[in-house]
Amino acid sequence: MAGPHRPIQIIPSVLPADWAAMGQCVKDLENAGVDRIQFDVMDGNFVPNLTFGPELIKACRRYCSVPFETQLMVSQYNCETMLEDYVEATKGANGEPGVVIAHVEANTHLHRVLGRIRQLGGSPSVAMNPHTPMEMVKNVLDMVDHVLVMTVNPGFGGQAYIPTMLDKISELRTAIIERNLDVDIEVDGGIKANWTISQCCAAGANCFIAGSGMFAYPTLKEGCDDLRRVATEAQAGTVLPTPN
Repeated sequence: MAGPHRPIQIIPSVLPADWAAMGQCVKDLENAGVDRIQFDVMDGNFVPNLTFGPELIKACRRYCSVPFETQLMVSQYNCETMLEDYVEATKGANGEPGVVIAHVEANTHLHRVLGRIRQLGGSPSVAMNPHTPMEMVKNVLDMVDHVLVMTVNPGFGGQAYIPTMLDKISELRTAIIERNLDVDIEVDGGIKANWTISQCCAAGANCFIAGSGMFAYPTLKEGCDDLRRVATEAQAGTVLPTPN
């Protein structure tokens, strides 16, 4: 991988959590040593599922101080009419910018949405579905802090990782380095402490969203530590092969 290594970040998705005890869940995740916590916002329109609104995200802030990240898997109408609410709910306890991710496929006016996130005090980021080519985000790379490469089709947790996304990650990493941009690459979907996180890290990603791949462990700390270990080893050159 060309260029300097960027810090590895382990970011659990709360989709597999006990939704009736979400405050305790985010507190437990903080104690496990995670870098951020992701809320998958789904509106039943852009994706065929319903999850969290800004009020739930905001309520969780009282239980932990770890940074939040909100992925807006929602229609353009939902994104534009509720954007301020999502940005505010995602901020830190003292108003620190939270990561707010807009999907390239859902937003006809992507520049406007990303610029608005920054204007409202958030950290703008952009996500791509598996079928979306890297070229769809190259003209907004200078506006974002993160690019999220989906390695499953969004909408549900527990899906199988799609391995053909590695070239997209590598292309993104090359473009970011060539333009000397300060941008992280995230991956989300079927990520586990095995060849999936290892190969994504080797391709140039440094932020890893894990749902069932972290919650499956006896303790959340074990899951977080294992994911970080495999990614760290990959940055050091020990990359796990694809299983036969």
